[in-house]
Amino acid sequence: MKRLYLPLILFLFLVFEGVALDLLPASLLTGDLMIVPHWILILLVLMTVFYDKETTYYSFMYALIFGLLIDVVYTGILGVYMFSYAFAIYVIHMLNKMLHGNIHVSILLGTVALGLSDIAIHVIYMVAGINDMAWADYLMARLLPTVISNLVFLIVLYPIIVKRLTFWGQEQLTRGNTL
Repeated sequence: MKRLYLPLILFLFLVFEGVALDLLPASLLTGDLMIVPHWILILLVLMTVFYDKETTYYSFMYALIFGLLIDVVYTGILGVYMFSYAFAIYVIHMLNKMLHGNIHVSILLGTVALGLSDIAIHVIYMVAGINDMAWADYLMARLLPTVISNLVFLIVLYPIIVKRLTFWGQEQLTRGNTL
């Protein structure tokens, strides 16, 4: 049963990402700002830092699976979120080998992951001809508000989930269980 906790939490975040913007005040959404919730990516970053070890890639696998689910449910092009989330989590996994897990490192790695994935999504949509937003407009109207709002979510989620992820990661290591 414990093996299902992480996929269930990720699935709940997948569902709640769709209604996340409805929870924000209308004054934030009527302007030029485009806020995109990347809650699954935030949880995957925390999983990479506190659950995965140097030789395990559970968060990368979940990034592929739930990135594809986001593509199927919310976007029109398959593989965009799957690629961008997997790429960002792989980079975070490599950077995590050099850093010690704490709140500051989590915020730094969360910022890097959000920046990498959102820029990759923007570039893919530009190449596909779906998005033609200028880079200056993109940085100020989408990337910056998206990163800030998702970092607020990371700071709220951090004290709730980190101890559980650390415990589940240690339990996974001692038992040697697979998914």
